[in-house]
Amino acid sequence: MTGITLLIFALGTLIGVLMGGALCVRYLRHEIAADICPRLRRLQLQLDNLESAVNLALVTRYAELAGQLPREAPRETPVPAPRPGR
Repeated sequence: MTGITLLIFALGTLIGVLMGGALCVRYLRHEIAADICPRLRRLQLQLDNLESAVNLALVTRYAELAGQLPREAPRETPVPAPRPGR
């Protein structure tokens, strides 16, 4: 084998290893993302449930506070007195 033939085989091997590594990384990223999606969906549902519970508690508390406030009698609007001279 001459030096150039050895260089061509080394270059081919290097390109093959790089392409195989890139393909492996792409496959692993796809599988990891597919594994995470259901977990993220479940976590989002739990956060939505928690937000609903907090909103319900706040609305209930505001309703309780509004029920405890003393009611003021509606004020009568004063009728302006007629102007003298008319």
